[in-house]
Amino acid sequence: MDESELKKKIKEMMVENLMLKISPAEIGDDQPLFGPNSLGLDSVDALQLVVALDKNFGLKIPDPAAAKKILESVNTMAAAVRDLQK
Repeated sequence: MDESELKKKIKEMMVENLMLKISPAEIGDDQPLFGPNSLGLDSVDALQLVVALDKNFGLKIPDPAAAKKILESVNTMAAAVRDLQK
């Protein structure tokens, strides 16, 4: 799976799992997911993302500090999945 396909899958997973009211194409690769000027996700969304990443990609996120780094954007989630597949 190439990088753009991986990011597309992550965006589709986000829209499905978080019931976002936007299409996967509207999510920017570098767009922050939390905080100001972001997609506006909350802590419940973060938990759902952690579970979805494990279920879809086998990515286990061990603690909140790791989650904060990995769940910054689509790019950071894709990088974590990539590292796992090495």
